[in-house]
Amino acid sequence: MEEKDRNSQLFFSLVAMFQAAAMQQMGKLINPITGKVERDMEQARFSIDILGMLQEKTQGNLTEEERRFLDHVLFELRMNYVDEVEKDKAEEKSEEGKEEDVKVSAEARADTQGEDMGGEEPGAYPGEAATSRS
Repeated sequence: MEEKDRNSQLFFSLVAMFQAAAMQQMGKLINPITGKVERDMEQARFSIDILGMLQEKTQGNLTEEERRFLDHVLFELRMNYVDEVEKDKAEEKSEEGKEEDVKVSAEARADTQGEDMGGEEPGAYPGEAATSRS
């Protein structure tokens, strides 16, 4: 095998290795050692940044096929990374909303505890005075 072909194969293997690592770190692939899905977004970002650095440092020195492969892998990884970050943000907002709902619900219960509910019209809110209808 010619050295140029071997180097090309090594390049593809290196890019694929960092691609698999980043996907695993984003929780998109199962960790083959633990058999579990694990997430480490900081480490995923580092793996993607290494490929970005490789792209920058090899600019003008890759075959067309190598360049396209690296470009494609980086595009996919970056889109997946953004997707995961957006999911995290949505989950945080959802958790904040749940916490606020619980707080409001607890405040509403506290407001109605101990109130005399007698004499109120059906459908009236607790503590709302009955009104006569004409």
